[in-house]
Amino acid sequence: MTSEFDIPRRRFITLTAQGLTGFAVSLLLGSCGESTSTTAANSSTVNSLASKDPKNLGIKAKVLRMGYQQAGELLRARQILEKRFDPLGIKVEWAQFAQGPQLMEAMNVGKIDLGLVGETPPIFAQVAGANIVYVVGTKRTPLTGQASIIAVPPESTIQKLEDIKGQEVYFQKGSASHYFIVRALQEVGLTIKDIKVKSAPTVETRGAFIEGKIPVWVSNDPHYAIAEDLGRIRVIKDSSNLDTPGAYYVANRPFAQENLGLLKIVIEELEALEKWADSNRAEVAQILVKEQKLKLSVAEKVVSRRPYAGRRGLTPELIKEQQKVADLFFTEGVIPKKINIQDALLPAEVYAAITPVALLKDT
Repeated sequence: MTSEFDIPRRRFITLTAQGLTGFAVSLLLGSCGESTSTTAANSSTVNSLASKDPKNLGIKAKVLRMGYQQAGELLRARQILEKRFDPLGIKVEWAQFAQGPQLMEAMNVGKIDLGLVGETPPIFAQVAGANIVYVVGTKRTPLTGQASIIAVPPESTIQKLEDIKGQEVYFQKGSASHYFIVRALQEVGLTIKDIKVKSAPTVETRGAFIEGKIPVWVSNDPHYAIAEDLGRIRVIKDSSNLDTPGAYYVANRPFAQENLGLLKIVIEELEALEKWADSNRAEVAQILVKEQKLKLSVAEKVVSRRPYAGRRGLTPELIKEQQKVADLFFTEGVIPKKINIQDALLPAEVYAAITPVALLKDT
């Protein structure tokens, strides 16, 4: 793998698929059992807090430890949270992760408080007993899903999705790509058992794919855009129209319960940032060039496929959609037990207090 394909890893937490610890290992091997440590979402602590006055939102933290993937560069680069929290005496610390499972593992062991992941990582984390809560979701637009793809090298004989049966397929287990491939296979009458799953973070497989050494690759931007810019990728399916509820900000439960006022500020700033980004895409591309060391042509491809649609509150409809994902994983044998998404939620009155009203409308 040559250096020109490498994404800078100066801020990465070095947790690879082979090096995951604790809950991640047992979960990805499908051997974890029933956990007795999971706290029900509507715990007496949270209910007590909400019953007193859900609008009386406190902030106890002096430090907010944010986990992010590359899609979160914009929030960090523009110092949005620092501008809000510095006057309150709250410091913001950042840690970058290769993908969602690594971020959730760090949250599980108390290294970070809040972070953005796809629909899949919190489900895997909940199965394994991680003490997490969903904070806010993501709206969908026609652009949603265009940046996530199932691809082959240009010279591959594979022409359609059905042709990947029996092939080695590379993606990070427990990531959003896991749900994408399960649903894509289901659409053509196949299951995850019909392929040979090879799990590794996308950043570690990109170079090998570009060199033609990986037969089937489930990937996303900016890795997709880098391969596309080099003319070394042929997409056989993207995740447009995939029935995914989208990405979420997820928090460590004790942190969330003690810092509802902080979460309210974060949600407000995230929504404002999305609106700014959608109207300033050229500037966003320049930020990606600087922060991710991407070529401008690559950054422009990335930005063209990003929805910047805004946040979506934890409405009953969104919760129902996330439950369908969890149920599918259980039905397909991807996770070893059924879970209830309600067990990873705060009470509805708390979400009503921390979420702008417009975000709680499913329109």
